[in-house]
Amino acid sequence: MIFSDAAIVKEVAHKTRVEPGPLAVTRRWICILDLLFTLTILLPATAQVAPSQQRQGVPDDLEQFIPAQMQKWKVPGVAIAVVQNGQVIYSHGFGLRGVKSNLPVTTKTIFAIGSISKSFTSLSMGMLNDEGKLDWDKPVRQYLPEFQMYDPVASERMTPRDLMSHRVGMAGHDLIWYSSDFSREDMVRRLRFLQTDHDFRSGYRYNNMLVMTAGYLVGRVSGQSWEDFVRHRVFEPLQMNSSNFSVLDSQKSSDFSHPYRKDEHSGAVSEIPFHVMSAVGPAGSINSNVEDMARYAIFQLGKGNLGDRQLVSESNLKLTHTAQVPMPEGMPSKEIGPRSYAMGWVISSYRGHPLWWHNGGIDGFYALLTLLPDQNVGLVILTNILDDNPVAEIVAYHIYDHLLGLDSIDWAERFEDLGEKQKAAEEEERKKELAERKANTHPSHELKDYAGRYENLGYGVITIRPEGEGLSATLNKLSFPLHRYEYDVFESPADSTGAVDIGKLRFLTGMNGNIDSIAAPFEPEAPEIIFTRVPENPSPEQKK
Repeated sequence: MIFSDAAIVKEVAHKTRVEPGPLAVTRRWICILDLLFTLTILLPATAQVAPSQQRQGVPDDLEQFIPAQMQKWKVPGVAIAVVQNGQVIYSHGFGLRGVKSNLPVTTKTIFAIGSISKSFTSLSMGMLNDEGKLDWDKPVRQYLPEFQMYDPVASERMTPRDLMSHRVGMAGHDLIWYSSDFSREDMVRRLRFLQTDHDFRSGYRYNNMLVMTAGYLVGRVSGQSWEDFVRHRVFEPLQMNSSNFSVLDSQKSSDFSHPYRKDEHSGAVSEIPFHVMSAVGPAGSINSNVEDMARYAIFQLGKGNLGDRQLVSESNLKLTHTAQVPMPEGMPSKEIGPRSYAMGWVISSYRGHPLWWHNGGIDGFYALLTLLPDQNVGLVILTNILDDNPVAEIVAYHIYDHLLGLDSIDWAERFEDLGEKQKAAEEEERKKELAERKANTHPSHELKDYAGRYENLGYGVITIRPEGEGLSATLNKLSFPLHRYEYDVFESPADSTGAVDIGKLRFLTGMNGNIDSIAAPFEPEAPEIIFTRVPENPSPEQKK
């Protein structure tokens, strides 16, 4: 998600994995965003606990409750901070940031925060609005003359507010950034080739590509990169000295978490590679620890000032917390109120109390930042596994029940019931699909005739090669096998990339009888993505 995230989603209580994905969000294949690693590791029976800081105002059982939930859901490491009335009232590290080396999580351990990064982008835009350099409601083209969408109306009318609020109605197309190393500028250019099944401003559709464009706009308007702007205008004043914009920088730290995944069939936990996602950074690339994020939570609960210094106007900070578009309902629950998306924040309620939150999921990490503004309370929970991991929500609600003086709800049981229902639904859908599969069909060509390079101006290049009795494919930098499903339809097995479920590709034949294109349903809310065969070694003119 792809912050997370997704792509791709398993809904749990108050969240439809707003991310992705990838930052993730979005559908399941982007929300998961995790890559298999060959080393399978067993989670310790008892999570290690780092020394805690303070404990007034939080449940007395936290240091038993959290390890128990970690063991139940097989989460290697968790870091948490709770703030209230401008102070950190609790911070703690649990479990392991490095299982193989038995390295403990501390309050300084760096994790990826995924799509929580989006609120840093909207905050930056608010700062530029304060300076008169950016108007929330003027066309993006006023700032980026080259900006162009597939829909000409969207090209002319899209505003900075639209970019940040997911109200545009545009399909996510997350596989573009997840599969490639396209530059930020290049991805903004590719927007003009991306179709959607929905009209402009037709409602909520989570879109990392547009938030990435918002960050690109921040860079162009400010005269520096999005990273430099956030570093100088947010990180430095708030003393978020450990935070960074790349997992490559995280690994230079002496205290960073490794990413992990959980096999959905066996439940085995394994370490996976980091996923570098710098280009889509404004939508989900920030890495941080609970000490830094506690400072950020305190700031978000305030009025835009830091002592006598006003970092952003109170009105613009409030605007980022103001609902812009209704979101679909999550799991039916009388405790969780209707949800709307603001700008980098989801606006809802918990047991009648206003709730602001955002989550973030990307390759081996899941994070949650959640605030109760009326109580001046905030929580940040960082974990190092994405799959089937509701621990952050379970812990947050447990703490909120205590702080609000309410009877505790067994959220773990609710999430477990929800997970079982989702697995049953997925299995039923798979059985239905297999029942409809045509038996004893044959491809129209020999395998070697499917090989070649196929290009889509938005998505990039798919390269197909014969491999054994099937095919191998590479979309930009992402490789996966293809097994024949029926006729000229080939399927990539689930989890074959360890990261995303590619699904089926359909090879198309031209009037001359040759295979000349591929139709790929990569985006469920858009027409099939058509990749057209191109020469194996294109000339410089053809590359343009």
